[in-house]
Amino acid sequence: MKAQIKIFMLSVILFSSIWITPQKATAQISVSFQIFYDELSPYGTWVDYHDYGYVWIPDVEPGFTPYGTNGYWVYTYDGWTWVSNYSWGWAPFHYGRWLFDPIYGPMWVPDDEWGPGWVTWRSSNGYYGWTPIGPGISISIAYSSHYNVPYNQWTFVRSRDFGRTDINNYYINSSNNVTIINNSTVINNTWVDKTRNVTYNTGPDRMEVEKYAGKRIMPITIRESNNPGQNLSNNQLYIYRPQIQKNSAAGQKFAPSKVANLRDVKSVEQRSPKTQQQRENQPVKKIQQQQRTEESAKQRPSQQTNPAKKEGREKQPQRTEEQAKQRPSQQTNPAKKVGGEMQQQRTEEQTKQRPSQQTNPAKKMEGEKQPQRTAEPTEQQPSQQVKPVKKVEEKKNVRIKQPTKKQRKDTLI
Repeated sequence: MKAQIKIFMLSVILFSSIWITPQKATAQISVSFQIFYDELSPYGTWVDYHDYGYVWIPDVEPGFTPYGTNGYWVYTYDGWTWVSNYSWGWAPFHYGRWLFDPIYGPMWVPDDEWGPGWVTWRSSNGYYGWTPIGPGISISIAYSSHYNVPYNQWTFVRSRDFGRTDINNYYINSSNNVTIINNSTVINNTWVDKTRNVTYNTGPDRMEVEKYAGKRIMPITIRESNNPGQNLSNNQLYIYRPQIQKNSAAGQKFAPSKVANLRDVKSVEQRSPKTQQQRENQPVKKIQQQQRTEESAKQRPSQQTNPAKKEGREKQPQRTEEQAKQRPSQQTNPAKKVGGEMQQQRTEEQTKQRPSQQTNPAKKMEGEKQPQRTAEPTEQQPSQQVKPVKKVEEKKNVRIKQPTKKQRKDTLI
């Protein structure tokens, strides 16, 4: 019986240790420092900046704020981790430091240490806040009250809203930052990652956040990804976080393939971002493929309005109207009209020569009026203009076949 109890207790301890211990992949990828230069070049500009060497300026929308724009915080076994919706977010928000230039905006200085988010934290009465750690600032200073950052570089939210995936909709206006900072204290929950030999700040206490939010927060497990990018699915964060070799064993110098002159770089207001608000957590290759598809779709002539065809369609009605005006069947032919008048004159002369048909003046008047009506055809009814002429010609032929008495006497003489 005692043996069964011991076995049961051992199984409970083993199960508890598996549940509590963070589940991380043991195998870690090791790559050179060149990975940053190659992977981030399509999404920004590399420049040689003063004392920091090569720094990266992202092509983003005006108002971009590191650890504030297009992302959110999630609680993992490594502490509060920034999940970016930019496909390139796996690098600048977990390696290196951010600096702020008054003209060119935020710039990223690469480094080889991975962390859930290189920021310093503060808490006030009902508020949580954070700001990026600048380059060259040691951890001991960054996580102390002696680290002073301009108030407008801080991001604050109410404590009840911290942990939302749409946290960007709940940021406090920066005009209130001075008051909040003056009444805040530094959060210094440091953690030493012995696997990577890195020390970082895990952020606000989870139980305290649960109290303000009124809900339980379950830790998310971080999984190693073999390709650049990150993806949050089924309470697991797959992220690319390799070991970075800053120096080459062969003495090779790492550098971007293209370095721009800072004087040629546009300011924040002048820059036109190439990849604003990219699809959430999609690989780089997939985004590039979508961009090519969109560009090819724009260049398809079948999907665009052809100016030449459009002008041709506009000219067709005009040509149709001109052709309609030139159609002889739909217009009054002058030759036919003249011929009709000559035939009418002949008819009038023949009518005058017929004594037998001039007995009734009224009928004669009607006979004279009838050819006049025929001689004034309307342009709107051309088909009705020809019929009277044909009728007169038929009558003329009939009358010629039957000569009058006077003609018969002349013939006999």
